[in-house]
Amino acid sequence: MKKALFAVLVCLCIAQVGCTKSVRYTEDEIKGYPSSIQEQIRKGTIDLGMTKDQIRYAWGSPDFIKLLEPFEGKSRAEWLYTEQGTLGVIGTKILFFYDGKLLYIK
Repeated sequence: MKKALFAVLVCLCIAQVGCTKSVRYTEDEIKGYPSSIQEQIRKGTIDLGMTKDQIRYAWGSPDFIKLLEPFEGKSRAEWLYTEQGTLGVIGTKILFFYDGKLLYIK
């Protein structure tokens, strides 16, 4: 019985790894963006200069948000995305926003 339960759990974990996030937007929500941004959102890719909303549409909500002290009156924030595998976290991406736009990816 324990072996069968273990096998089912392993299969479920493997199935989860192969799944992609569901659609995080509707076409109405992204129709006002330039066509190049719309295409990136559809593909799930991001680029410097994109807004926080555009990043959320492309990648979904971050796992963690750290609000930083403003600099020269402009907002700053770091968003952390983690990539999960069957053995735990396999990678992280830190996105740094300045004045609401993606400035760099680490």
